Amino acid sequence: MNTPANLSPAIGPAPSGDSVNPRAVTAVVCLALAAVVAAMSSLNVALPDIARSTHASGTQLTWIIDSYSLFFAALLLPAGALGDRFGRRRMLLIGLGIFGLGSAVAMTAQNAHQLIALRGVIGVGAALVMPATLSTITGTFDAAERAKGVSIWAGVAGASAIVGVLASGTLLEFWSWRSVFALNVVLAVAAIIGTVRIVPESADPSPGRLDVTGASIAVIGLFVTVYSIIEAPAHGWTSAQTLGGVALGALILGAFVRFELRSKNPMLDPRIFRHRGLSVGSLSIFVQFFAFFGFIFVVLQYLQLVRGDSPLVSALSMLPMAVTLMPAARLAPRLVGRVGTRTVCVSGLLLVAAGLFVLAQVDVTRSYWLILAGLLPLGAGMGAAMTPATTAITEALPASQQGVGSAVNDQTRELGGALGIAVDGSVLSSIYRNNFTVPAMSDVPQGAVANLAAKAEESFAIAAHLGGPIAQAGANAFVDGLHVALLICSGAALTVAVLVRLLLPKSQS
Repeated sequence: MNTPANLSPAIGPAPSGDSVNPRAVTAVVCLALAAVVAAMSSLNVALPDIARSTHASGTQLTWIIDSYSLFFAALLLPAGALGDRFGRRRMLLIGLGIFGLGSAVAMTAQNAHQLIALRGVIGVGAALVMPATLSTITGTFDAAERAKGVSIWAGVAGASAIVGVLASGTLLEFWSWRSVFALNVVLAVAAIIGTVRIVPESADPSPGRLDVTGASIAVIGLFVTVYSIIEAPAHGWTSAQTLGGVALGALILGAFVRFELRSKNPMLDPRIFRHRGLSVGSLSIFVQFFAFFGFIFVVLQYLQLVRGDSPLVSALSMLPMAVTLMPAARLAPRLVGRVGTRTVCVSGLLLVAAGLFVLAQVDVTRSYWLILAGLLPLGAGMGAAMTPATTAITEALPASQQGVGSAVNDQTRELGGALGIAVDGSVLSSIYRNNFTVPAMSDVPQGAVANLAAKAEESFAIAAHLGGPIAQAGANAFVDGLHVALLICSGAALTVAVLVRLLLPKSQS
């Protein structure tokens, strides 16, 4: 382990190499990981409450969730490079500080615009935290401890989203949506204390020049792409603004690849994706989190606004997924040893696709048993597919570049999640607006009906709050959108399962 002497004094002395306890270090970095991953999903439970409190539209609700994911995903690679250069422990502490402070300020937000901006700030902190957690494990542990640490890390990365939903649902039984941000503050403080006392410092002994230009191009390209997708319901999916925005985003990202290929010190050398294990592992991770966070975004609204469940009941409804996800993640390394990486990855992705297909069959009156039948294979599939894909990515790069390697892994997760929320949120909003039909209400003046319908068409949370025929019409339109959104996720998982089967080397079958 490399521990530069000049990295520690400003943030407290780091433990020496001889005093490093792998189990304790894993526990602390996984606490930090759990905090930033849970923050990506936990606020979903509070969306109905936020909509009623701030009068946020459907598009604004998508932005409140996705502004965090967008900044998180866009800054992961430069954050990983900063950790390699200046110290992973240092970046972990700075990131946790931004994450906690941003969450504390968000507790005072009064409208949707403030929430969107502050969620972006919190995402900046999360981007500094996440690559430092995995690169601390892969950059300081020996081979045996590294394998254990990565498997635990992968399980926590997947299950934390569900645990965050459960914790938020519990808080919302007693307090408002602001308490969800208070949870972030508590977790950040606990992780900071643990990091100062337990986590060792590590860094690349010969870091290259920071690629500020490449990072800037990547951030702009990702922002333009995601912005265009989220705003598509307002402008139309086939409008010049939407298609032009997506095309512009693709061109900018293409320019990023071209720039990195020519750079002497690239933030991310695209040539590393020639390693088939890394490229296929990244694709698998991307689609898993595309499907997972898209699913969480739409289903938690369905449970509360269509089924009428409380935040806590909605959160508890997701728990069976975590029950199968964690054991599958821990079992995955053994299965890989017996049947190979390719078989485990493909089987996991097929289970994800099957679970989402079952969940896409829900409607206004279906019982919870159908939801349970979809959650169990979805969780097992995520757990089985995540661990070998994560290992394939991190093993493709040398120890000195584990910050960037873990950032590639993390960015595929968060970018997948950001696009999953953006696509599913946009599809849901578009179909909801198109399929919402103003019900006949003879006892209400026509002008009042039109006014109520306009508000209900903008947000299903408002329609559900109005009750009566408008709420029923909104529920039917919402479920129509949910069906399409979940089928898109299922189809994406199935497609990538086929690609993994075809592209992953036979030696890993």
